[in-house]
Amino acid sequence: MTGPVSVVLAGGGTGGHIEPMLALADALRRRDGVDVRITCLGTARGMETRLVPARGYELRLIPPVPLPRKPTPDLLKVPGRVVGSVRETRALLAELDADVVVGFGGYVALPAYLAARRAKVPVVVHEQNALPGLANRVGARLAARVGVTVPGTPLRRGELVGMPLRRTITGLDRAARRVEARAEFSLDADRPTLLVFGGSQGAASLNRAATGAADALTAAGVQVLHARGPKNTDVTVPPRPAGCAPYVVVDYLERMDLAYAAADLALCRAGAVTVAELAAVGLPGAFVPLPIGNGEQRRNALPLVEAGGGLLVDDAELSPAWIADRLVPLLTDPEALAAYARDAKAAGSPDADERLADMVLEVAR
Repeated sequence: MTGPVSVVLAGGGTGGHIEPMLALADALRRRDGVDVRITCLGTARGMETRLVPARGYELRLIPPVPLPRKPTPDLLKVPGRVVGSVRETRALLAELDADVVVGFGGYVALPAYLAARRAKVPVVVHEQNALPGLANRVGARLAARVGVTVPGTPLRRGELVGMPLRRTITGLDRAARRVEARAEFSLDADRPTLLVFGGSQGAASLNRAATGAADALTAAGVQVLHARGPKNTDVTVPPRPAGCAPYVVVDYLERMDLAYAAADLALCRAGAVTVAELAAVGLPGAFVPLPIGNGEQRRNALPLVEAGGGLLVDDAELSPAWIADRLVPLLTDPEALAAYARDAKAAGSPDADERLADMVLEVAR
């Protein structure tokens, strides 16, 4: 092969697709002695319009193909939507002289897979979740290689590579950054710390349970960093009485690396990226899977929980009393916390970005 390797990445829509796509792009860009030209595909309505250019990558837009998660009458509309998008995507692959297409699932990936097949461009699929969606189930049948994040993911020829993550996460030394991180969030340097977050928009059940347990947590000396979500301005905690630990509420966490460094335990959902990030940094999690969908969040968290790196609680069971009964004793037991942290770290895959980059370059060549 002469000239640069042209890699086309299809992972628009949600952060769960975009973040691993950009982590792979960063890994490819770091490669010494390899000239890689990276182009990301997306749609005008996705988060990629903001996130991809901000990371310094070219973004080309294609028509979206919304995919139902389950067989419904909307599934019958998909073929008609696909035709035009595949046509435009195939022309784009020819313009870019693509050597390989890498898809991460979702409504950008399906037309990319089908266009690549027609253009005879090899495909690599990466699946983030334990239960793959429709796009990646189709893509895996067309792919030269398939990488998965969770052991036992039901995709043909799936190879376990883990979740590609940003180097600001995989390179994080939580112990070394702890004092700095806690100062950043106006937390005490030496208290056990619970991090509460429910994704970029927050989660109502986590907000209710955590604020309801504020007295039990802070009276036990546990301080809290709680990201409520930017629209949830009604989620507040009264000022703590003298002698109690701080309870800090913020709308959103711009620096997740510092939030992870500040914390000893996270109370959170079980999205694929969240689970992988906690394992990579060695932060135990109390995972509350989203109670809707196909149960993928529970499956995402289960391997880490079974490895001893976290707890699992159903959304319906989460309550202030559960936090007081289960999390307060754990947070006030340094030896138990350290054991959970060690097991979480051991279950992580901090080099998944490099392993996926190896796979992509092998296929491109």
